[in-house]
Amino acid sequence: MSLLSLLSFGPLLLILLESITRNFLWVNGSHKPFELLLCCSCGAMTHDTKSCMERPRKLGAKWTNKHIAPDEKIEAFELDYDGKRDRWNGYDPSTYARVIERYEARDEARRKYLKEQQLKKLEEKNNNQDAAEVEVSDEEDDEDALKIDEAKVDESKQMDFAKVEKRVRTTGGGSTGTVRNLRIREDTAKYLLNLDVNSAHYDPKTRSMREDPLPDSDPNEKFYEGDNQYRVSGQALEFKQLNIHSWEAFEKGQDIHMQAAPSQAELLFKNYKVIKEKLKSQMKDTIMEKYGNAASEEELPRELLLGQSEREVEYDRAGRIIKGQETSLPRSKYEEDVYINNHTTVWGSWWKDHQWGYKCCKQIIRNSYCTGSAGIEAAEAAADLMKANMARKEATEEKPAAVEEKRLATWGTDVPEDLVLDQKLLAEALKKEDERKREERDERKRKYNVKWNHEVTAEDMEAYRMKKVHHDDPMKDFLH
Repeated sequence: MSLLSLLSFGPLLLILLESITRNFLWVNGSHKPFELLLCCSCGAMTHDTKSCMERPRKLGAKWTNKHIAPDEKIEAFELDYDGKRDRWNGYDPSTYARVIERYEARDEARRKYLKEQQLKKLEEKNNNQDAAEVEVSDEEDDEDALKIDEAKVDESKQMDFAKVEKRVRTTGGGSTGTVRNLRIREDTAKYLLNLDVNSAHYDPKTRSMREDPLPDSDPNEKFYEGDNQYRVSGQALEFKQLNIHSWEAFEKGQDIHMQAAPSQAELLFKNYKVIKEKLKSQMKDTIMEKYGNAASEEELPRELLLGQSEREVEYDRAGRIIKGQETSLPRSKYEEDVYINNHTTVWGSWWKDHQWGYKCCKQIIRNSYCTGSAGIEAAEAAADLMKANMARKEATEEKPAAVEEKRLATWGTDVPEDLVLDQKLLAEALKKEDERKREERDERKRKYNVKWNHEVTAEDMEAYRMKKVHHDDPMKDFLH
């Protein structure tokens, strides 16, 4: 084929290639039709027709090939565990410049407003005063006066920063609103009071700091002591009590709701406090009527009331009284120094042989009549006579000869009566019998070569009988 023929088919080939690339596209290793990725309405390649956010056209860009919308920029974020839970994710720091511009524009409008007010005040002063004394022709003097007045106004604003002000803010659209200045911008933020990481925790989302950031500083110089300080002082406690009263009243069946009807809840809470105080006073009056009031009936002596007297008392280092006051003996609630039945001492003043008695007559019988020294002599003579009788009785009685206890054998029926067992040999035989029974129970400790001793003594037979288990014994299960 000649070169001229190829040139003649060139435009047709270009059109054919364009249609192929227009209708098909190689995406993710697969050959897909281009229409699946093309929006028929706007012509963008990043979404389909169902996801298109533009106004539907009568004839889409697919057929008209005009006004094709640009493709959206799709960003893919691959975040880790902490990145997904970051509250500041996606924040653009450059947007803060708009906030700064808005505040600067507000401050500029405020300055202009103050200048206009000062100019109006100066004009009024100039009109009231003599024109010869006050000259406003010089612009420099006016500017100096404005600066001085503006400085005074700023100082007054800073000194009165705690006062809540209202001023009108106007915008280009004509809307008006009120702005409340709760604190000046020069005031230090709470999270900047202590930059230590381990200090009080600050939550930036709720802007709360519950603990005191500077606990060791002087309380007279601190302006902020944490949010918990405000929660437990002032009207916060009253508000908590009001909420608790409304909850308890609702649980008991009263139709009360703090958010739906706050005035009703507050009125009921006031009535509740009044009724509670009345009940307290009534209960106090009834108790005083029943038991009396010792504090109001008799007035205290002046010495006790003021805690001082003219009596001179001297104490030592340990707090004991040396001179100036007689030592008072401690007294009990029982009667003291009361003598009955001619006794000169009280019951319990004498002790003998684990028995109490009277010291004056040495009698151990309570409420007995006192016999005095004669009773004491008679009691001693009776005791001596009893001792003599007991000694005489012991001397006349014959003491039986001491019989040595012998351990006799108890096994069998053919045992001689005079058979006596040796205690030491019996104890050894019992130990051997225990070891033999232990080896029988434990098969692992049983020996293969068993040596039998055919010489059985009487002690061995007694040990065997004592350790033998009788099947008819009801306590055989408790032996092991």
